[in-house]
Amino acid sequence: MSTATAQQFGKVGVLLGGRSAEREVSLMSGQGVLAALRSKGIDAHAFDPAERSLAELAAEQFDRVFIALHGRFGEDGTLQGALELLGIPYTGSGVMASSIAMDKVMTKRIWLSHDLPTPRFLVLDADTPNNVLDDVPEELGLPLMLKAPHEGSTIGISKVVTSAEMHAGFALCAKYDSVVLAEEFISGREITVPVLGTGRTARALPIVEIRAPQGNYDYEHKYFSDDTEYLCPAPFDAATTLRLQDIAVRAYNAVGCSGWARVDLMLRAGDDAPFLLEVNTSPGMTGHSLVPMAGKAAGMSYEDLCVDILQSARLNADQTN
Repeated sequence: MSTATAQQFGKVGVLLGGRSAEREVSLMSGQGVLAALRSKGIDAHAFDPAERSLAELAAEQFDRVFIALHGRFGEDGTLQGALELLGIPYTGSGVMASSIAMDKVMTKRIWLSHDLPTPRFLVLDADTPNNVLDDVPEELGLPLMLKAPHEGSTIGISKVVTSAEMHAGFALCAKYDSVVLAEEFISGREITVPVLGTGRTARALPIVEIRAPQGNYDYEHKYFSDDTEYLCPAPFDAATTLRLQDIAVRAYNAVGCSGWARVDLMLRAGDDAPFLLEVNTSPGMTGHSLVPMAGKAAGMSYEDLCVDILQSARLNADQTN
């Protein structure tokens, strides 16, 4: 990138840290993005919304911002709404898509309305009676997954293997959310598909297959452990690759995502039938993260990927996909 091109971005804010349970990961993502943009000659500055106010964000007079925040108050549409009001173009999805994608229950309902495959599920609230909890394993089968539907990075998630574990798993997830998503467990291969672009221009990057020890892709194995194996491009034939990438792009567009995101799926053992799990509208950009891995497989360096995402920054309120 020439200096002239770098100057066209103006003053750039990298939003990192934040107040969510994923703060630690966001700090790692943001520092990586900040270094990458600066290496390209871009006038980039770190801004942590947990430590500075929206008034200070406005006073910085950023020409655009790269959102490297994860979870609530950064990935859920609240910050996107503030940026719309401040008139600061930002990376990633707009207010509505960010809000929907942050809610795994609403995301699944939209996918079902588009005839997209997702595991069977039940929604439980904090007042769910014990006898109803006892019936969940019978309805969804065992094992099953319990998830705090507004969290990410495998925070607030519990695998229930026996009926006796149902109440403890529910209590763990309920610490993080007012409702708990009970989901059919899909045993098989875990994959993720990063998507770049908006609407008809949205395109899938190479698929990443995740092979964690004992299939346990938890917080530690996701961000810090070197024991997890990643295959990118995933070992599928061309037809299967295109089919899975198409499902990911359709899932991305159904929610209304823009700019970039990462779609997570499970492939059922036995028949490799795909099941959509969630879409992350502000994916990790750490040394262990999957979007940079897929970008590298597509011939994009980490630095070029960050610039490509920054290039897509926009205001969404007055635009349609």
